[in-house]
Amino acid sequence: MRPKKARQTGIFVLVCCSWAAGADTFAIDPVHSMVGFSVRHMLISHVSGDFQEFSGTIVYDEKDPSKSSVDVRIKAASIDTRNHDRDEHLRSSSFFDAAKFPEITFASTRIEKTENDYIAHGQLTIRGLSKEVALPFKITGTVKDPWGKMRLGAQAGLTINRQDFGVSWNQVLDGGGVELGDEVKIDLAVEAVKQ
Repeated sequence: MRPKKARQTGIFVLVCCSWAAGADTFAIDPVHSMVGFSVRHMLISHVSGDFQEFSGTIVYDEKDPSKSSVDVRIKAASIDTRNHDRDEHLRSSSFFDAAKFPEITFASTRIEKTENDYIAHGQLTIRGLSKEVALPFKITGTVKDPWGKMRLGAQAGLTINRQDFGVSWNQVLDGGGVELGDEVKIDLAVEAVKQ
């Protein structure tokens, strides 16, 4: 009986150790994270903003990045460019149509390790339209917070064409050209708490 119990205990410990050494799951802390963007305006400058409400999960396996994943959900109506009228226009059917498509999502399909950082390949969905994108990111570190919880930092950014997602509103300027550029630069600074 004892040898059998010892074997079972050994197997249990081995499984637990393997799990502990594998991927960790982190929940994005929106209070200490940022989802921002900028777009060219009137050919001479850029307008920037961010989203105030979002959530997500990062599964991170430092030794085997192929076991890692990213899943993010952003509330489209939470857009904030520091101008009420502009924000209402962006929430309307001319842009995000937030009433019909309340969430912008990104779900990775695979994580690729580069020389120094990573690339999350996955589906970005805006206005119900999904496109495959490559999101370069880097892990900025891990730390134990004052409450004993592990935190993970990450930064990411990419540029998309808003036309690919049906966000096509524009206005022709008197002197030629259009009010808004098609390229939108997205920047993410994430702090996530180990679950």
